[in-house]
Amino acid sequence: MSERIEKIMQNYSQMVMERNCLENQIIHFQGISETEVIESMYFAQSDNERVQTSGVSDKTGRIALGYKDRMKRINNEWQDHLVKKHAILADELIFLESAILSLSGILPEFISDMVIEGLTWDELAAKYHVSRTMVAKYRKKAIRELEILYTIHDKEMEEYILN
Repeated sequence: MSERIEKIMQNYSQMVMERNCLENQIIHFQGISETEVIESMYFAQSDNERVQTSGVSDKTGRIALGYKDRMKRINNEWQDHLVKKHAILADELIFLESAILSLSGILPEFISDMVIEGLTWDELAAKYHVSRTMVAKYRKKAIRELEILYTIHDKEMEEYILN
């Protein structure tokens, strides 16, 4: 569990950047164009052997009838994927931030500075007037407390899903 928490703490700024990027993609979503769909349908080749049952191939007719439905389906699926990915990432960030604020003593401010503000160990040591060893101890204590909160969170989520 602590590896998971350490990974989340290390990747916090990257996760925030990815969440913001997803927000922009969702806000400015355009999807694929009609031309791209038509080209994909026209140039798509089946890997299966086919037996021709009629003398005339009507590929153009099938494309004309189906491209708008296909385009709409592809765009809806892609937008749904972006929205779902954003929601998962946003929930994870919200939980981490609220868990950090729930830590004991000086840890909420200290870990916020470390994870959210991205201060280095030396900057933390200077700001809080402690040694690098104490920075490591605070970090370790915070991870232990976060493990407890994540365990509770995971158990609640599991119970909700199973009920």
